[in-house]
This record gives sequence, C-alpha cells and structure tokens, in this order.
Amino acid sequence: MNALDLLSGDAQTFLAKVWASRVHLHRTEPDELVGLLSLDDADALLTDTAIRTPAVRVAKDGAVLAESSYTRHATIAGKQLTGLVDPRRALELFADGATIVLQGLHRYHPPLTRLVAELELALGHPCQANAYLTPPGAQGFAVHSDSHDVFVFQTAGSKQWEIHGADGAEEVLLEPGLSMYLPAGTPHAARAQETVSLHVTIGINQLTWRGLVERTVSPLLAGVDGGHLPAGYLDDPALLRDGLAERLETLAAEVRRLDTAAAVGAEIRRFLTSRPPRLSGGLQDVLSAGSVEVTTRLRRRPGHPCVLLDRGEQVEVLLGDRAMTGPARIRPALEELRLRAELTPADLPLDPESSVVLCRRLVREGLLEIV
Repeated sequence: MNALDLLSGDAQTFLAKVWASRVHLHRTEPDELVGLLSLDDADALLTDTAIRTPAVRVAKDGAVLAESSYTRHATIAGKQLTGLVDPRRALELFADGATIVLQGLHRYHPPLTRLVAELELALGHPCQANAYLTPPGAQGFAVHSDSHDVFVFQTAGSKQWEIHGADGAEEVLLEPGLSMYLPAGTPHAARAQETVSLHVTIGINQLTWRGLVERTVSPLLAGVDGGHLPAGYLDDPALLRDGLAERLETLAAEVRRLDTAAAVGAEIRRFLTSRPPRLSGGLQDVLSAGSVEVTTRLRRRPGHPCVLLDRGEQVEVLLGDRAMTGPARIRPALEELRLRAELTPADLPLDPESSVVLCRRLVREGLLEIV
C-alpha cells in the first residue's frame, strides 16, 4: 500500500475527484496510521530529545504562546543554544489546556519522513507533516484556513472538526483509522473530546500553473534590455508605446518558440533534485557499500525516485535531493532497477564487474540499500 492509498484510497480516483471537493473522508486500518506517530512517539520527541523551536510551538484558546514561556538556553562546547524546549514547562502548559504543535516532523521522525517522501512522488507536490497534541476538551486554534491542501488523520483519542463552506458548517468526528482531506482555504476548527488527542496533518504545498509559467518565461524576461525609460514619457506616453510594443512582440515570438518538452523536463529535474535528503540507515550502507558483490541482495530505498534523462552520451539519474550522471550504456541496467523492488547486481544487464560498480555507487548515493 502506498502513501496515497493509505490516506485517501485509490490514487487515480483521488486525483480525478478530490482536488475540487470540499472534504473527503477515507477509512483504513487504525494501526496503519497510529503507527506513524503514537502518543509515546510524541512524548519521546518532547521529553527525550533536544528539540528546539521552530520545531515546536504552543497554542491555547486561539492564541500562539510566546516561545519564552516554554523554552530555555543551554551550551554545547561553549556555544549557546537558544530555543530549546523545556519539557517541564511545556507539559505544565499542556496540563493547563494548551496544544503542543510538533512542526516539520517529516524532517526528523522517520515514519513520517517515509510517508511524505512517498506522497511527494505520488502527487508531484512538496509535502510537510505537523502534529497537534491537545489535552481533553481543549481547542488550540480558532476557526482558520490554511493556504495549502491538507490530509488529517488521528493517531490517539478523537477530535470534533467543524468545517465551514458555502452551505454552512459540517461536523466530522476524527478517530484513529479515519483520514480527511481539506482543500486549501477551507475554514475549520477542531476540539479534543473526552481524552487526549493527537492528530497529524500532511500539508501539500501546491505547485501551480502560474509558477510553472513564471519559471519557464523567467529566462526570457531576463533577456529584456535593462535600459532606462526615456525622459519625458509622463507628458508624452508615446515615447514608451512603441518601445514597449516592440519588446512585447519580441518576447511573444520567443515564447512561441519555447520547447515545452524541455521546459517540462527542467521542471521535473528541479523538483526531483530539491527534496530533503532521506537516508535513514545510510551510515551502515556507506560503511558496507564496498562489500557489495554480484549476489548481494539490494532494494530500492522507499520514497526515492529514479528518473532517467538522456544527456547524449550520458544518462542523468534524478535521485530526489540530487542527480548523478553515468555513461549511456548503463541505462538498460537502470531501467531494470526501476522495475524491481529488490534485486542483486547479477540481475542487471551488465557484465558482473560493471554491475557491482554501479550498485556500489547507487548504495553510496542512497538509491539502494543492502537487505
């Protein structure tokens, strides 16, 4: 089951229908979602790690509390660290009705790192993960809307959601096993019920047609001359009219000549070389990469792309946070690798020595891991 199936059912149905909807609910096995961030996980992050702001914020009755009310200073090797969360003070605020928000969990909590990585590949949009720990009966935020789409799922307790739309308010009780999708701009608020509530929101930071057009046309705009506008145009606008018309006509002609396939390739490359590094277990892989032999069992690291771009006598491989290049003759081996969840170097259409060299490099690059 992939990330999109887990949160919203069949991926194609979701993509075809839900972008335009106001709210979408999907039920799955509770353990599959609860296992992504349990109460014990939240407890450990808050009390057993040196977590710092802005990875944590605290809110109560619709207001975000000052960081000074739950942080402290410390030193490491003589250098001061600021914004360290003081777990005792944070828990005191929680006991008094405040919601603790764990922000950017996709950067430091492995189960959500993997979920977000897979979701980004399914959707083609950057994603993020936050969690909200709310005491019984409390509400952290007043009615508000987000500038991005969100998936929401409950991992402990239950929360009553109030979702506003043109036809009035709708109430949804979220409990473990039920996930909800809210499009950007949907006004909502939520209140914990009789027990402590922990829910996760996956934010989808949508890439837009406007952004793609701007990135595509931007190099052409940079080519427009930077000369000064002529003096006197305030009294005689004709001084600007002809010059502007000429430049717009030139720009329009250049836009018509744009290679859209190349522009789309550049957009894919931009996305698939700018994701955060996701290398859980990578230290062991680097240490053991040299021991890979023709019969070593390897697998694709979950959530890592392997997109191939032809570059003449070379092939470029997009790996998510970076790209690597190699001779074009290895492309059939990379195509074979793309089709398999697990393999050995012997499975690749290369001679044994070349297949081992390639697999050792892909282990070091983070695309493959040793089983």
